[in-house]
Amino acid sequence: MGGPSCQSSSGSWKWDTDRIRDRLASVSLHYPIGVVMMLEIGGEDVHFAPRPIAGVDGSHLHKPSQLILDGQQRLTSLFQSLFSGKPVDTMDARGKKLKRWYYIDINQALEPDGDREEAIAGVPENRVLKDWRGAILADYSTKDKECRAEQFPLSLAFTMPAVFDWAQTYQQGVSGQDPDRIARWNTFYEQVLRNFVHYTVPVIILKKETPKEAVCTVFEKVNTGGIVLNVFELLTATFASEDFRLNDDWKERKERLNQYSALRSIEDTDFLQSVALLATRARREEHSHTGGDSGQAPGIGCKRRDILRLSLHQYKQWADRVEEAFVWAATFLAHERIFLARDLPYRTQLVPLAAIRVALGHDAEKIGVSEKLARWYWCGVLGELYGGTTETRFARDLAEVVEWIRGADEPSTIKEATFNADRFLTLRTRNSAAYKGIYALLMRGGCRDWLENKDVDLASFFNYSIDIHHVFPKKWCLDHKVDAHMRESIVNKTPLSARTNRIIGARAPSRYLASLTKQAEITSRTLDSILETHSIDATTLHADDFEGFFEARRGALITVISRAMGKDVIQVAVEGPETPDAFVEEPEELEESPMEELEQAS
Repeated sequence: MGGPSCQSSSGSWKWDTDRIRDRLASVSLHYPIGVVMMLEIGGEDVHFAPRPIAGVDGSHLHKPSQLILDGQQRLTSLFQSLFSGKPVDTMDARGKKLKRWYYIDINQALEPDGDREEAIAGVPENRVLKDWRGAILADYSTKDKECRAEQFPLSLAFTMPAVFDWAQTYQQGVSGQDPDRIARWNTFYEQVLRNFVHYTVPVIILKKETPKEAVCTVFEKVNTGGIVLNVFELLTATFASEDFRLNDDWKERKERLNQYSALRSIEDTDFLQSVALLATRARREEHSHTGGDSGQAPGIGCKRRDILRLSLHQYKQWADRVEEAFVWAATFLAHERIFLARDLPYRTQLVPLAAIRVALGHDAEKIGVSEKLARWYWCGVLGELYGGTTETRFARDLAEVVEWIRGADEPSTIKEATFNADRFLTLRTRNSAAYKGIYALLMRGGCRDWLENKDVDLASFFNYSIDIHHVFPKKWCLDHKVDAHMRESIVNKTPLSARTNRIIGARAPSRYLASLTKQAEITSRTLDSILETHSIDATTLHADDFEGFFEARRGALITVISRAMGKDVIQVAVEGPETPDAFVEEPEELEESPMEELEQAS
C-alpha cells in the first residue's frame, strides 16, 4: 500500500463500520478489492482543485501528480484504519457517527474455517467495549491488555518498529503459560499481517490529455463503490481552482427557490443545464453576428460536455438570470394551477422553460406570448415528451420556441405531441405526467369545490387542502365490480377539498349529492352547475350510472386536452394501442393533503 493521494471529489467520506470491517477482511485474505482509477494532473482540459483523502493532514502535502477518480472510499477506509494513527471517523448502520479503532483477533484469524470478518472488530476511541448497561466487555486500552487478549491493533500494520515492539510484548507477556505463542505469532505474521503490508491494488491511470467529459463518464458509469461524482461536483472542483465555491453558491440559491413549493424538487444539474443552454446560445449568436469561421456555427446544448465546458465567467454571467427565471416559472406554474412539486408533471421541462424566459426577457409577460408558452408547455406534458433522454429536446426548445414567439414556425415539441384517448385507461396515479397535467387543467379551467364553491387558486388550494379524489368512490366501484382501470382512471377523479371528500366517503353519488346540497344549503340545480365546471354530466351521478358518467366525462376531457394542446386528440385505434396491459402496474397511490406535504418540506 502506498501513501495518501489527493482526490478531486467534493463528496464526503461516508462508509459505515461494517463495510470497513469487510474491506479489511478482504485485504487480510489477499482478496481483490477492485481497481483504482487515477488521473494525471496537468492537462489543458482538466483543472480540478485537489484535496487530501479524509483524515490526511493537508498542511504539509506537496502538489499531487495524480487525482483519485474511482476508489476514494476504499482508499480512505484503508488509510484511516491502517495508516493514519488515529481512530476512524465512521458510523453505524443507522447513520450514527462513531470513532473506531480496528483490531484483529489472532486466534480467530488463524482458524482454518473461521470467518475473517468476524475476527475483525471495531472498538470505541477509548478502546474499551461495554454492553448497553455500561458493563465492560473488553479492555484494549494498553499494549499489555491488547497482547493478553491477543488482539492486534491494525493501526500499527505499516509501522514496522511498532509491530516488532508489540510482537515482543505479545511473545513475552505470559512467558511459560503458552509455549506455542511464538509460533502462533510467526504464523499470524506470515499468513495474515504480511497480506496487509504487501497488498497490491491494480491501478488504471488516465493520462492528462483525457478530456473532461470522459472523466465525468468515469464517475457516472464506473464508480460504484462510493460516492459518484456527477457533473455538478466536477464543475465544483473546476471552479474551486479559481477560488469559487459552486456548492455554497447553489445552496444559497436552492434555499431561495425552496420558498416556492412547486420548485422544491429542482436539482443542481437542472440549474446548470439552463445556464449551459444560455451560454451555448450566446456563443452561437456571437458566431452569427461576427460572421464566424467558414465552419458550422456552434450548437446550443446542455449535455455533460456543454456543462463541463462552462467557464466561471459564463456561470456568473447567467446564474442570477436563471434563478430569476425559475422564480418566474413558479408563477407560470401557479397560473397553470400547479402548486406543489409532487404535482409537477416534469421537473425537467423547467430547464428549457427557464432558459426561454431569460431569452425572451419581459416579452414573456405579454398575453399572446404567455398563451404560446402555455400551449408549448401542455403539449410537452400531455404528449409526455420529457420522460427520457431530453437534452436534445431542451436545446431545440430554446431555439425553436423563441423563434416561434418571434414569428417562425411551430416548435418541434408542439408538432410531435399527441394524446391518444386510449391513454385514459392507463392514467391512474401521479407516476404519469399526463395524469398530473389533466388534474391541473381541471383547476385551470375553473372547476369549483362542491361544498365551498370556490375557484381553485393558490390560496384556496392550500386553505381547503385540495387534492385529487374519486368521483365514484373506490368502495362503491368495488361493490359494483367496476373495472379497476376505469375505477382508478383520471376520468373518475377530480380536484376536491378534504372536507368535500369526507362527505363523499364511500357512498353512491346520488346519496352524497343529496348530503352536499343539504350541507351547502343550495339547490340541486346549483350543485349541478358546479359539477359542470369539473366536466361532469350531473345526470349520470344522480342516476349512479358509472358507464354513462365515464363515457361523457371522457369526451369532455378530450375537449379540455384539445384546447390546451391546440390540436385534436387521437380517438381511433392505432398500431400498438396504449392498453392497460402495456404498462407496468402502478402502486396504489396514498392520498396526502397538500398542507401535510408543505409541513414536511418546511
